Amino acid sequence: MADVNRGNRPLSPHLTIYRPQLTSMTSILVRITGNALIVGAFLVIWWLLAASTSAEYFEIADGLIRSWFGKLIMLGSIWALWYHTLGGIRHLIWDNAIGLDLPTAYKLGWALVIGSFVLTVITVIVL
Repeated sequence: MADVNRGNRPLSPHLTIYRPQLTSMTSILVRITGNALIVGAFLVIWWLLAASTSAEYFEIADGLIRSWFGKLIMLGSIWALWYHTLGGIRHLIWDNAIGLDLPTAYKLGWALVIGSFVLTVITVIVL
């Protein structure tokens, strides 16, 4: 049966009304970094396959990896790996019903953002 009161009901707010929050943005970025890691993984797989194919093909792949663009992709992959790992740890904490209150959730969010950059810098320095 058709709903005759359809025009009188309140409409659900649109996404443009909501203010982005740290917890939602960091959670969305965890998903994005997970997908972005696939690009870096394909680049490394291509490099390894080129190394096993021929010296000429390896020079092409190695030249791309050693270029400024390749180094930028690898740096981004290192950051994405740390960010995604820390985001996974945060979700494991939340799965145990710990840190679900807003102040703790925001502290975990900032720890995720800052920690990923710090760990990236440490990784670049060590490697």
